[in-house]
Amino acid sequence: MPTSVYSYNMSRNSDNTRIYRVKTRGSALSTQLKGRDYKGKRNVTSFVSDDTELQLQHGESVIHPQILKQARRSGQLNLSNRGMVEVPNIVWNINKITPEEGQQLSLVMDETDGQRWWDQVVLNKLILASNKLSTISSEISNLVDLTVLDVHDNQLTSLPDTLGDLLALTKLSLGHNHLQTLPKNIFYLKELHSLFLQYNQIEVLEEDIGQLTLLEHLDLSYNRLRSIPYTLGYLTHLWKLNLSNNKLKFLPPEVGNMCALRCLDITHNALTKLPDEIGSLSKLEQLFVRHNQLVCLPFLKSCTSLKELQAGNNRITEVPQELLETIKSVKILDLRDNKISTLPEEITILQELERLDLSNNSLSSIPYSMGTMSHLKSLLVEGNPMRSIRRDVLQQGTVHLLRWLRSRMEDNLSTGNSDRLSSAHQEIGIDKHALHVMHTLDLSGKVLNNIPEELVKKAAEEEVTSINLSKNALTDISPCLDILASKVSELNLAFNKFSSLPQLVGNFSKLLYLDLRNNQLGDLPLELSKLSTLRELYLCNNRFEKIPTVVFTFDKLEILFASDNRITSINVLGLTKLPILTVLDLRNNNITNVPPELGNLRQLRSLVLEGNPFRNPRPAILAKGTPALLNYLRDRIPC
Repeated sequence: MPTSVYSYNMSRNSDNTRIYRVKTRGSALSTQLKGRDYKGKRNVTSFVSDDTELQLQHGESVIHPQILKQARRSGQLNLSNRGMVEVPNIVWNINKITPEEGQQLSLVMDETDGQRWWDQVVLNKLILASNKLSTISSEISNLVDLTVLDVHDNQLTSLPDTLGDLLALTKLSLGHNHLQTLPKNIFYLKELHSLFLQYNQIEVLEEDIGQLTLLEHLDLSYNRLRSIPYTLGYLTHLWKLNLSNNKLKFLPPEVGNMCALRCLDITHNALTKLPDEIGSLSKLEQLFVRHNQLVCLPFLKSCTSLKELQAGNNRITEVPQELLETIKSVKILDLRDNKISTLPEEITILQELERLDLSNNSLSSIPYSMGTMSHLKSLLVEGNPMRSIRRDVLQQGTVHLLRWLRSRMEDNLSTGNSDRLSSAHQEIGIDKHALHVMHTLDLSGKVLNNIPEELVKKAAEEEVTSINLSKNALTDISPCLDILASKVSELNLAFNKFSSLPQLVGNFSKLLYLDLRNNQLGDLPLELSKLSTLRELYLCNNRFEKIPTVVFTFDKLEILFASDNRITSINVLGLTKLPILTVLDLRNNNITNVPPELGNLRQLRSLVLEGNPFRNPRPAILAKGTPALLNYLRDRIPC
């Protein structure tokens, strides 16, 4: 019976010779394959099995026959991270089987899983990443069916001309090598969809790049490019282009022809201006231009799909109204580390904005009207010479800052002339201008027993996002308020006469702020568990004997005030379900014991327990502040 190799193991002799014990099928004998390490390379001699000779070339790595067998079954071969300095010849000839090998494979498979050698799949995916390859053999042309070739993270300085014979390639990964130029044959690969060339030393990109018309993803980041050819505009299927971390001083206007482009990254270059043609990229969703030398941004008149614009670390001096009108769909706007001195009132045009970074500019103030931007979750203004906003307001975070801006706007409106709602609502004193501009329904201090339905409908028309019903005589909430529930982010029901909270409040699923102070509440309904975005909750001056169970479902909760109630114990297990809780105020309750495990809530920045009847921790410990209090409690956790 012919012999075939199916497994081996390695050991060393006393003279550091490597001994490979190779098991063979069809014989009880084992043969030895000897080799000696020499300057990090393996010098392997030939060995003879029963009746088959296998010759290994100098410098080759041994590949387990089972790996080759599996590759012939699947069409995929992964030889990444093996320390190879040269690819074994068997890889380039893996699709070729000699008659003798075919006979052996047939016999072996007959005895194992029933497959035949003629059922093998030609290799279509080859991964040689993270090795020490300095060259690729010209015999790679034997693998004409390859669709994926990954040789990133090696030491390649050149590529064989025969690479151009792999006409079926759709993905070619050459990143993290030492390539200085690209061979012309790459541009013959007309089926390429993805080409990765990041982290090389390429200085010039040939105009022939325009021949790869099916490219969808091109990464040339971290190279030495000083210019980009106009032919890049021919890549009309390209949806992601990364040119970051090069030495580009300009972009060709033809970039505006890449009509499929959704993501353009040109950070860390030397650009002083962007071509106006970028404004023609109607499908652009992400534009990254940070760390350049831009003094202005082009008007992105057709970029109606733009969601993210990052232009920090430039020399931009202003944000013109014309620009804001062209980026109304933006959700993330980064303008940090520029030279902006004023921000126009038109910034409120960006009603979809969720994150705005204005850090480290020259702003002395920001428009009060920004307090009405209901979707804004992060407003960063640190590092500006602010004169109109107190430092303590800036330090309290976005929610407090927006509320402060709204309050200043209300003060301005109350001192000026404003239109009033007509009919019965004029008697209530509702400011129509406040409804329209601030999207706020403020009915505080009106001594109301119910909310007029007509007024609620008007508020819905104005897309109200904040409702203030505090300081009234409410015991229930009119069902008509439900039409506002899908948009409201702030709800203030403080200083009323609620003995139980209506389940309707649970429908306000986008609430960030809920104020229930000074009522007669003893518990909260489980229906509030739908308030998955809630960040601030005020329960002070009620009749709670414990923190309501539903509170522990608010995993986005950051601030919880529950002082001046009748709370007798602290549910540490429940509080651990609030991973970002930073402020916990339990002053003036009936707490007789403070669990040491409370000290494990390391995310707390403010823990207030004064005014409770417990004996430990002592007032002297409480006076040292939250970090000291948490350390004190942790030190007393039983081992």
